[in-house]
Amino acid sequence: MKFTRHVFISYAHIDNEPLTPEQRGWVSLFHLTLQTMLTQRLGQRADIWRDDKLRGNDVFGDEILQQFPGTALLVSVLTPRYLNSEWCTREIREFCRVAEANLGVVVDNKARVFKVIKSPLPGEQNLPAVLGEVLGYDFYEFDEDRTPRELDPAYGDAARAEFLRKTNKLAWDIAQLIKRIDAAPQAAPAASAAAPLAASAQAAADLPVVYLAETSRDRRQAREMLETELRRLGYRVLPEQKLPTDEGDYVDAVRALLAQARLSVHLIGSGYGLVPDGPGQRSIVVLQNALAVEQARAGGLARVVWLPAGTAGEQPAQQDFIRSMHENADTQFGADVVCGDFENLKSAVHGALARLRERRAAAAPAAAAAAPLVYIVCSEQDRRDTLPLFKYLKARGLDPKLPVFQGDAAAVRAANNDLLTSADAVLLYYGSGDEAWKFHQQNEIRKAAALPREQALRGVFTYVAAPASDDKEFLIELGEPGMLNGLAGFSEAALAPFAALFAAPAGRP
Repeated sequence: MKFTRHVFISYAHIDNEPLTPEQRGWVSLFHLTLQTMLTQRLGQRADIWRDDKLRGNDVFGDEILQQFPGTALLVSVLTPRYLNSEWCTREIREFCRVAEANLGVVVDNKARVFKVIKSPLPGEQNLPAVLGEVLGYDFYEFDEDRTPRELDPAYGDAARAEFLRKTNKLAWDIAQLIKRIDAAPQAAPAASAAAPLAASAQAAADLPVVYLAETSRDRRQAREMLETELRRLGYRVLPEQKLPTDEGDYVDAVRALLAQARLSVHLIGSGYGLVPDGPGQRSIVVLQNALAVEQARAGGLARVVWLPAGTAGEQPAQQDFIRSMHENADTQFGADVVCGDFENLKSAVHGALARLRERRAAAAPAAAAAAPLVYIVCSEQDRRDTLPLFKYLKARGLDPKLPVFQGDAAAVRAANNDLLTSADAVLLYYGSGDEAWKFHQQNEIRKAAALPREQALRGVFTYVAAPASDDKEFLIELGEPGMLNGLAGFSEAALAPFAALFAAPAGRP
């Protein structure tokens, strides 16, 4: 393993005070339970540590900071007290800073920080931006009067069972990421992203991507169970990050995710679901179904809708939606509507995925004949300057593509991510962009190279173009592999190492 410890638990000590004197503190119980479950899933002793010194002021010790380079993952137990603690929030920021320089905060599109939300939060303003996109694990539920209550076994057998179920899912997800980290290449310059992907990633690339729609509260447990099973079988399940709460941004984000998926699955319950802030005032359940119908009409997205017989809406809006799902051909367009139990749902999902795999296998020979795609990563200011490069690649039977620059921010990002993950090779055009821009692009390329792909990335090269700078001249003088010298102007000779990638069989560096 690249790290000496698996997990550090970050928490506010006040949140570990027991409810009654004879009980163990919540964080202590969580630690022991997670330790046991993670050990069983890893097949080796899980090394989980936390600072258990009882200090009222949550003092941040240097000994904690010194442990971060050797720690794979951080689990933060989020509460209102945690967000108000300078030292707790510093722990996350310091871990992210160290992680960025050591393999990266994100590995295989998964953040190395897990959010355990022990009680509802007023906001997450004190946390690093990357955590705003991370899906959390809610360890609380609401009483009938909407009073939040943490999942503590002290509240009875039902709370104990849900506490164990949630911890089990967290342990499974942590174990999968640790295995990916163990299989990931060591941190290296951007050119190292050309290394062939691990066999597991290659196998996952052959599987359809699934969009598993967000649900109302009464279907969340079933959704988590289905998500866990699909991920266990190697499927990529979207969304992988927290979605926006603004209606317009939410629609754009879901539309971009559905464009990546081959199958969408919708679990319809009696609750109407959360309503994003916006003029439409439609719930996430209704919005996702409408967007999936849109994608099914435009791109052949397969759909499965689970609407168990007898499901009745709690609110008039949900009653209308359920009625429409039964009676309106537009609402259920392209969907296999399953009215049986959860096992019937699983059978329908696996059947749809099997059909998609068969279609993909049948289409593989035609796809193999396509021209290799070369993604030229450049700034918008350099678009015209890449024209000689673009023509050179086109003349050699390649399919060069430039980034998308105009349009909605979420859609632009999704389109460029798609180019990164589908490219046969990447050419980073280092011209008008500064050092920070170059570093950001290299980081994005590294992350994309670790994602499941249809075929291995052949190579990543950096084309150093005018204007000259100290950093560019240093890179040329260094003479590292994957660096192409175009400071003096376009040169076919300088591109020879890159062109050689396509003289080798596909899938080889």
